[in-house]
Formats: sequence, structure tokens, C-alpha cells
Amino acid sequence: MIKVEMLSTGDEVLYGQIIDTNAAWLADYFFEQGLPMSRRNTVGDSLEDLIDVLKERSEQADILIVNGGLGPTSDDLSALAAAKAAGVELVEHQEWLVHMEKFFSERGRVMAPSNRKQAQIPANSEMVDNPVGTACGFAMQLNRCLMFFTPGVPSEFKAMVDKQIMPRLRERFTLPEPPICLRLTTFGRSESELAQSLDPLALPAGAVMGYRSSMPIIELKLTGPASLREAMEAVWPEVRRVAGESIIFEGTEGLPVQIASRLKEKGLSIAVSEQFTAGLLCLQLSGADAPLGNSSVLSAREETLGELTRRAAQEAANTGCDITLVVGSLNDEHLNFALHTPDATHGLRVKFNVSRHALRTRQEVCAMMALNMLRRWLNDRDVAAEHGWINVVETLKL
Repeated sequence: MIKVEMLSTGDEVLYGQIIDTNAAWLADYFFEQGLPMSRRNTVGDSLEDLIDVLKERSEQADILIVNGGLGPTSDDLSALAAAKAAGVELVEHQEWLVHMEKFFSERGRVMAPSNRKQAQIPANSEMVDNPVGTACGFAMQLNRCLMFFTPGVPSEFKAMVDKQIMPRLRERFTLPEPPICLRLTTFGRSESELAQSLDPLALPAGAVMGYRSSMPIIELKLTGPASLREAMEAVWPEVRRVAGESIIFEGTEGLPVQIASRLKEKGLSIAVSEQFTAGLLCLQLSGADAPLGNSSVLSAREETLGELTRRAAQEAANTGCDITLVVGSLNDEHLNFALHTPDATHGLRVKFNVSRHALRTRQEVCAMMALNMLRRWLNDRDVAAEHGWINVVETLKL
């Protein structure tokens, strides 16, 4: 098995001052290419530590992706650390220096002398093109390990991995078929409850059931080698049955994208009026390119379920949209929702026992509840469904 690792660099990553989205993206990307990562490390802006970890991983990994530390400033140390780990000098890559000078001149700017540092790579390395930035990457062999050094800017990193690094890996290694990963996402049930129901399920030997908890959802993942596809697909309906009413979507697109697709299929437009969710619903739906009409964020107000439901119908008339989704104000762990459709107007009063969570988490829970109402209606289901720790205490239909 090819042993693939990633090394993220920089004090800002090590100390949690920024979220390492590059690592999450690469792990998923390589998994889909049949190269699941075996380890991820992070090291700060210390030349000694960088040299040590490069030497160490060069004896253990077959492939190492090093991310960050290729900029023009004094704390960008990856190229120097690579050269010292390999026992060679840094050399200036003239072709890349010309490329950088052209990059700046085309934008009407003068290249600062410090940028020359970005054209310096270890003498025994191969330059790896960066099609969208000024820091060139490079590749080098150190002991058993083929190392690729990449800039930390996400857009540059992703382009280099996809267009430069992956083709080299396909040439160098015989890659296995990507593993199979069947996924579904649930809302309203706890991880322990789902696990208790699924643990007795007989899985194909070599397949693993995984759980990813990210409030307010739980993702179920059945993962295994490509050779087990048929056996995994045969057991998947039982996973769906156990998840039952708590399933909100399958795959990785996300609920807003799937709702946007269903609205377009049906030729329906939607408007949103929000109080407690403070624009989160509108943000999610617009990000999924849903057919969104005039929407609003209102200050907190007290409304009965009947008043909110009637307001949803009035919002449809005011905006000219086919559907309106209205979220009221949170009051004593109770929240009113309303969904106006061409058929009827539905109201739900829900109690959430989530007071221990931060405001943003509570808003995400409520946004998911509103989207789930809409999803259920779009799929010809009753908009009200009981979900474990979410209690529907009152329903209304006009």
C-alpha cells in the first residue's frame, strides 16, 4: 500500500489561528483518487523542526505533500529546510524568476526584491509550476519519499495538486481503485442511538461503518475497497431503513443544493423571512443557487403560531413567490416555523433542548429544521416529523 502523508507548516496553523482547510481538502481529494492518507502532521515556523520532520518522514512515507512556507518573508522556511535536509544548496530558478517579473509587470507593479526568494529551490529538485501565483512549487526525492512542496494559498494549492502533482503521481505509481464510500446524513438523532441500531448489522468483511458528528447532523459512512461495491450496496438499504425519518440527504452535495435542484425541477420560486436564523437560510439557499425571491431578516417579535402561519401566506402574496419559508423568534426554547406552498400553509411549533450550545449552533439547528420542512414537502412527505431531541409540540395547517 502506498503510504501518503501531508505536512502543514506555519505558526498560524499550528496555534489554531487559521483553520487548515487545505488538509481537509487534500484528504478528501486523495481519498477519491485511491490514495487515502495515512498521516497528517503540522509544524511551526522553526527551521530546525522542519528539517527534523522532513528527515523523519522521508524514512517512513512514500509520498509527502508539504504545504506552506514558500512565500517571500523571513518566516517562509520550507525551501531552505528541504535543501538542508537533502544536504544541497538553494539555487535560483531563472525561468521562474522571469515568470514572476512578467506576472508583476502585466499587473502594472514592480516586483519587490524579496520576491526573488520565491524562485529559490533545492539544487536536486524539480520545479513544479504554480499556474495561479508567484511561489513556485518543487518536488524532490529524499530517501524513500517523493516530496512535493506547495504554497499555502488554497487556490494555488488546489490547482497545483490537481494539475501538476496528481499527473506526476499517476506516472510514478500504480494507483489502486478509489475506495467506495456510501454516505447519508441524518438530523435529529444522536450518534449513540444510531450506532446502537446499526452495530448488529452484518457488514461485508473489509467494510467499515463510520460516524461523523457535526451539530446538528450525523453523517453515516460505509467505506470499503472497490471490490466490495456490490456487497456494500446490498446492505445499504438496511442502513437507510435504520436511519429512517431522520435521513435528510444522501451523498455529499448538502441539503441546500438538493433543495435548490428540486425547486428548479418543479419550477417553483421561494422567499424567506427570518428572525432567529438572522439571514442564515437566505445565505445557504443563495449559495446553492436556489430560485430565491425577495427575502427579509426581521427583528425579534412575539407571534403566535397562527400569526406566523398567516404571515407566511401574506409574504407569498407580497413577494409573488410560490413558496415562503418563515422562521420566528426563539422564546423559552420554543420556535415557530411556517411554510406556505401552492397547496396549503403549514405551521410548526418546535421545542429545542439546545440551550447549552452557542448561538451560532442554535441558529444552524433551526435553519436545518426549516430546510427539512421544505425538503419533506418537496418530496411529498408530511412536513412534521419527530426527531429524537427535537420535539414538535404543535402543528397547524391553513
